[in-house]
Amino acid sequence: MTYREAVRAALRKALQSDPRVFLMGEDVGRYGGAFAVSHGLLEEFGPERIRDTPLSESTFLGAGIGAALGGMRPIVEIMTVNFSLLAMDQILNNAATLRHMSGGQFHIPLVVRMATGGGRQMAAQHSNSLEGWYAHIPGIKVLTPATVSDAYGMLLAAIRDPDPVFLFEHATLYPLEGELDEAAEPADITRAAVVRSGKDVTLITYGGTLGKTMQAADHLAKQGIEAEVIDLRSLRPLDNPTIMNSVAKTHRAVVVGEAWRTGSFAAEVSAQIMECAFDDLDAPVARVCSAEVPMPYAKHLEQAALPKVEEITSAAQGTISRHG
Repeated sequence: MTYREAVRAALRKALQSDPRVFLMGEDVGRYGGAFAVSHGLLEEFGPERIRDTPLSESTFLGAGIGAALGGMRPIVEIMTVNFSLLAMDQILNNAATLRHMSGGQFHIPLVVRMATGGGRQMAAQHSNSLEGWYAHIPGIKVLTPATVSDAYGMLLAAIRDPDPVFLFEHATLYPLEGELDEAAEPADITRAAVVRSGKDVTLITYGGTLGKTMQAADHLAKQGIEAEVIDLRSLRPLDNPTIMNSVAKTHRAVVVGEAWRTGSFAAEVSAQIMECAFDDLDAPVARVCSAEVPMPYAKHLEQAALPKVEEITSAAQGTISRHG
């Protein structure tokens, strides 16, 4: 099954099992979704449950908040992460705050899905990795499923959550293939995953850069360096214990992310390690991020701007040679 099909399977299961669940967003109905995730769902569930919206993110995300307040379980699809900025007022001032400002009287069981990341030659306005911005906001959960099983299990868990959950699906992952047990329980959306064990250096990443990080770990293994790879899975809440336990074992860390380096989520993870595991470190925490430029359209320039396997490998080697 592909990542795209896994998201669709989770949507279908939720729609079948709970009449309160509905999907809305731009082109989710007749067109089948900008990334074909909702293909066929309109015919199966009808226009009351699969709702095409106007090109007005603030309006339809606000409608999702209202529906959640009214007892529904809305899933709002925003086509790409850059468009979500048009709804930032609804996200920051309403979705994230209403439970707090009501003294816990109101819950907002809202799920917001959006495509994120570069690598598809969509140029500067459609290649952003802004999930770290959202992880800055208390009151919402921020998930970054990187595998087929997480695309399915984390969405099901998000739909059951009583508070707002934002899922950032890296657009290059939609064709990714993997095994999926559709009978599996919803995922634990509070825990990171150690996807590869190692003793020499910890590589920490999420979403679209997990594959590159795993490739880097393969290259390092050929050099006799055993890298441990952590898929964060959730940026808020951040699973600090898993990170710190790994750093305590390897004594070195490289944080990999597709966002710009300055003010990135990689910087937050680095700071957490420095605060919580400084005495375990044998070398400074290294970061591998995208070049600090608007994403180029030209393929060779885009690839030059994005994190590369060679850069991750070199950063890991640097943490070891520095200690030596």
